[in-house]
Amino acid sequence: MLSLIKLPRVFTINQVPKVFHEDSIISGYRHPRSSATDCILSLFQLTNETLNIWTHFLPTWYFLWKLVTVVLMQTAWQDSFTWPMVIFLLSCCIYPLASSCAHTFSSMSVRARHICFFFDYGALSFYSLGSAIIYSAYVFPDKWVNSSFHQWYIPIAVANTVICTNLACYSRLGLPFLQYNHDTVKRFPEHQSPKFSKFLRVVAFAFPYLFDSIPLFYRVFLCVGEGCTDSDTNILHYYHIALAFLTGFLFATHLPERLAPGSFDYIGHSHQLFHVCGVLGTHFQMQALEQDMVTRRPWLLNHSIPITFANSLGAALLCVLVNLTIIILYSLPLLSARVCQDRKHHRSPKKPSAKLCPCS
Repeated sequence: MLSLIKLPRVFTINQVPKVFHEDSIISGYRHPRSSATDCILSLFQLTNETLNIWTHFLPTWYFLWKLVTVVLMQTAWQDSFTWPMVIFLLSCCIYPLASSCAHTFSSMSVRARHICFFFDYGALSFYSLGSAIIYSAYVFPDKWVNSSFHQWYIPIAVANTVICTNLACYSRLGLPFLQYNHDTVKRFPEHQSPKFSKFLRVVAFAFPYLFDSIPLFYRVFLCVGEGCTDSDTNILHYYHIALAFLTGFLFATHLPERLAPGSFDYIGHSHQLFHVCGVLGTHFQMQALEQDMVTRRPWLLNHSIPITFANSLGAALLCVLVNLTIIILYSLPLLSARVCQDRKHHRSPKKPSAKLCPCS
């Protein structure tokens, strides 16, 4: 059947605008003004985004199956102790789905690219909060349970998600309306200061993970003696931590394609490996948390902070509302962009220009 469908053409780095360039990726680029249909058809041809999409789209269904299992089999709505697991699994479904959609439709235009990745950043922030909520419920070492840090842990994690979503969105274009609007970019777009933008994005993703993991790091690396929650589950936490740091390393370094530009354009570049390591890390994280939830339940119910709407579902809803507000604020100047004259007359240009008009 696919032989009867005309798949979209792919281009080299010199044939697409600079904003679409990926570090050390030379070929396999899609048309920078692809239609939605072209974007969907590109799922079934080999481009430099194909595996980026599938490595997050397929795991979404696995995490969705786990979520449905918890909700239906454990009647989560009747047991508040399982609410953190539901929130965490929901965040595990949302972040790979948002990522796969962003990679699928980011070639529709420059504006679409920015907006797609704004949503991707918001989904990652929600995942970080999901991790914090479930760590607060099941992971804190015994000696830290009910401490001042434990009581302030969720409010600080919520604040971190707001700050980091804002920082990640800021890294692309600056402040909405003040530094960019519908037809001008007054300070730095991503492609003019790529190193600074990359640094801001690494900080935005790494900081909430490091904060959320403080109780986990203390439990598995530093805590000794009574009250340290030493169990067989810790080995799964070790796997998750190792994969999390490998994920961050791949995201920050662009290896291996930086060593051989053009050799890993379609298969094996860092973003694909970053996706695979991230999903595997989430899988081990989920297994460890399931074990902690079951084995520590009797003790936690008697000694830990009670799980309430405010420190679980309420915090998650607040995060979603605030992050959506941030994404809308950063997207409004792009959504109000005027339609360029050449798009009116040339809806499907045969050859993409190296220069795109700023409102596209």
